[in-house]
Amino acid sequence: MSTTAVANVPQVADFVLSPELIQFRDFVRGYAQQHLGGAAAYDAEVKFPRDAVQAAAQLGLLRTTVAKEHGGSAMGNLASCVMLEEINAVCVSTGVTISVHNSLVNSLLGKWCNDAQKRRWFPKLVTGEWLGAYCLSEAFSGSDAAALRCEAKRQGDHYVMNGAKLWITTGSEAQLFVVFARTGPDRIKGISAFVVEKSWPGVGVGKKERKLGLRGSPTTEIVLENVVVPADCLVAQEGQGFTIALDTLDGGRLGIASQSLGIARAAIDLIKAHLAAQLDAKGRPTATQPDQWQLADLAADLDAYRFLVWRAAILRDQGVRCSTEAAMAKSCASRLANRAARAAVSILGPVGASGQNAAERLLRDARITEIYEGATDIQRLVIARGLLAPS
Repeated sequence: MSTTAVANVPQVADFVLSPELIQFRDFVRGYAQQHLGGAAAYDAEVKFPRDAVQAAAQLGLLRTTVAKEHGGSAMGNLASCVMLEEINAVCVSTGVTISVHNSLVNSLLGKWCNDAQKRRWFPKLVTGEWLGAYCLSEAFSGSDAAALRCEAKRQGDHYVMNGAKLWITTGSEAQLFVVFARTGPDRIKGISAFVVEKSWPGVGVGKKERKLGLRGSPTTEIVLENVVVPADCLVAQEGQGFTIALDTLDGGRLGIASQSLGIARAAIDLIKAHLAAQLDAKGRPTATQPDQWQLADLAADLDAYRFLVWRAAILRDQGVRCSTEAAMAKSCASRLANRAARAAVSILGPVGASGQNAAERLLRDARITEIYEGATDIQRLVIARGLLAPS
């Protein structure tokens, strides 16, 4: 194709949401305004936002990644990211609950389970009757997921599972767990994925973590003692667990990236309101230049990183592997959330540092975004490996 031919083709880069997604965003924003006013109380009282989550379920916000034939809305990853930014801008504890349920549980079951399994579990998951939890991490396998020790030994028509999972989001509230366990000696190919129901004998909730932020979201240990897991609860095939885990984490990282955007946006809004209130006798803003520069840089980065998140989400919706792009989005957005929250506390001064202002809570909530779903340095490794891999 000649340069003249290229010049004659309209060059379009679409950086705006469709009218349908704008309508959905406004719908979710309305939900957040109506149902998430208790965010500060959830944090102070270390209380799970059960009413807010149930309201989200009734509005169809727990089914965005599920196909329509199984009761979902099939809206996909981009819509989920838009939704999660809106929710997390108001209540991060509610946001992470909905994120895990959609991106780490529903999307995994939708992609990897057979039709019989989907018919068994989705009716309860899409309605919010059951919440889901993702059980990968252990005491000796955090960033190194392949080091997990939880075992599932085949015995006839079932497996016997033993082990403990740590740092499980929604652990004490979930009724369904996606559990990764060792079914063979190979470090990678010896890992399989299972669906485990909370009501089964031997499934227990262990210690609840005392946390810096996201206090309304319970993070617990899940203990598995001689749990009999029917063979038809194996997800896909034996030995595919590690592949399933990594693939699912791409979507999970988009959820945390969107959470980070929401935190950053909320912090930026606090800064804007504070600086705009500083007026001279003629009504002109008197904010210092350094504070204005911080605001400008944060706002520019928010827009830039939102497009990183949207790009990765669109790729995932198209069925394209997006490990590198999702890691970029999560790494950049999570660092921005922390930077924006720190700036809000600093610029607002003693008011921002007090427990009576949302800035202090945002600062505590932001910290985890650089840790879970892969710490920042792990994201750097994922990005570097993606860039250096043979094309």
